[in-house]
Amino acid sequence: MRKELLWDLLYPARCAFCDKVLPWGRDLVCKECEKKITYVKEPGCCKCGKPVKEEEEFCFDCSRREHEYTRGAALFEYTFIKSSLYRFKYQGREAYARVYGRYMAHHFKNQREAWKPQALIPVPIHKKRRRKRGYNQAELIARELGKYWKIPVVTDLVIRTKNTRPMKELDGQQRQNNLKKAFLLGRNDVKLSTVVIIDDIYTTGNTVDAVARVCKEAGITQVYFLTVSIGQGL
Repeated sequence: MRKELLWDLLYPARCAFCDKVLPWGRDLVCKECEKKITYVKEPGCCKCGKPVKEEEEFCFDCSRREHEYTRGAALFEYTFIKSSLYRFKYQGREAYARVYGRYMAHHFKNQREAWKPQALIPVPIHKKRRRKRGYNQAELIARELGKYWKIPVVTDLVIRTKNTRPMKELDGQQRQNNLKKAFLLGRNDVKLSTVVIIDDIYTTGNTVDAVARVCKEAGITQVYFLTVSIGQGL
């Protein structure tokens, strides 16, 4: 107990959303942020879940292209979670995955019942980026969600063979070119029919599509996705 107290004094826990130091006993979310949590609003695109107008069935992106995945959804509005995701990905806040996984497990329980996934597939990152960052943020989220849903996380089905440029730096066509041959099938003994791809953010869907394409090559017929946040697309 003394070691734990000393550790908390030296490295106090901070809120996963606002980054304020938490009082003793709080588990990564402060009371103020619990009241301000902003989920992705309804109605949502029938394909990716992105907010749309009442009279719209699909968002701008999904109405103009075919996707490889079956359907998907995101948890938080990007403006609410933007700073949190940045600290999670680039400042070593691995513990945030516990918060994201917990909220995803509760918020998407209807999707779990409807989709009946057999496994979670985190979007892989290249080994060079993983060495630099120390972890794959999508894998951390998937493992937390998998604990709640009691669903295995499969990390060797899809492998990343190309160290692509950050997608936020690219436009639509550049994003597609950036991901060409970026993912390959890592194993052939796949006995899955329904999976959920896990990532931190969905923007245009190019990354999810690229991973879904490999899953379908492996014989998986239903490929869904869940992300912590969703952007506005291009």
